[in-house]
Amino acid sequence: MDLGPQPPSELFPPFDAPGPDPVFPLRLWLCAACGLAQLADDMDVPEDPQGVAPDALTRQAADAVARLASAEVLPRAGTVAEFPSPHGGSWLPLLHGHGLRPAPAGEPADVVVDCSFGLMHAADQAAALRDRAAAVAPGGLLLVQFQSLAGILEQGQWNAVRHGHFAYYSVPVMRRMLAEVGLPAFAAFRFPLYGGTVLVAGRAGAEPREQLETLTDREVAAGVLDPAAVAALGDAVRAGSSRLTDWLVAEQRRGRRVYGYSAASRSVPLLHSAGVGRELLAGVADASRAKQGTRIPGSDIPVIGPGDLVDARPDSVLVFVPDLLDEVRAALPAIESAGGRWVSADEIVVPAP
Repeated sequence: MDLGPQPPSELFPPFDAPGPDPVFPLRLWLCAACGLAQLADDMDVPEDPQGVAPDALTRQAADAVARLASAEVLPRAGTVAEFPSPHGGSWLPLLHGHGLRPAPAGEPADVVVDCSFGLMHAADQAAALRDRAAAVAPGGLLLVQFQSLAGILEQGQWNAVRHGHFAYYSVPVMRRMLAEVGLPAFAAFRFPLYGGTVLVAGRAGAEPREQLETLTDREVAAGVLDPAAVAALGDAVRAGSSRLTDWLVAEQRRGRRVYGYSAASRSVPLLHSAGVGRELLAGVADASRAKQGTRIPGSDIPVIGPGDLVDARPDSVLVFVPDLLDEVRAALPAIESAGGRWVSADEIVVPAP
């Protein structure tokens, strides 16, 4: 899938910084040998991670830990370590509540967590996974969470592909990767977050459980190992970009002022592919103070605070991460009180068949 030249999705320039912003090829390919979907190109601009973990991600982490405990995957005591993620968040407090204490620095842990999709940010996937496996004590557990390629394919979420996310996993591929580092997968859990998030558990010598086999079969059927299925994502790019532009133009003709919410990484390729600027989208609000006062990469759209969004009294607010919709509606009731409405960007860009 070729998205053409795209700006880095986490390098938010100051609002008054002169452009043009740097762009780099954004292409996704599927390895015929291992089945891993990866970015075909790298970029020379470092990321500027500034993520704030949304409530939806925090709730999913609590659900995941509860399900791990219920399924007797977690040990009843021991040590835990986690590899951080630019997406923010931590599982350590949750796991401490289940009897696990932080491992001393430099020592292997009984449980190692790849927290909040951190692995996909590594350009060298093999080395990053070896580092995580090396941090696991003998007989210990490695937990890896990822947004599944199956969900991306099933829902046509082409805008989930962006610079800095170097790999897109499926259950059969993650099983292969974990086996190669001596920690074969034995359990897997699926969650609705981001259209399909999977948590896989690996441990040396463990026998695979039935739900792991079931989820593997489901994802293979979804086309995660089929190059044609992955390539078909490209067909949705132009159509989705056109739908977004058409919707924004229609809102403008009706005299409706449109703002966005969440300067998330997935908003960058979407807005850039559609060629959307400040004349159609007046601003994008975000809870991250570090992003406020910047602009969306590759555009002149300012990033503002939630309070500024309320003060603007928008007619429509386009939410770029649908999982945030309930959270922001509850946090900013003044939007609807003033006659505004919340709109999920996915309903426009990737409408249900």
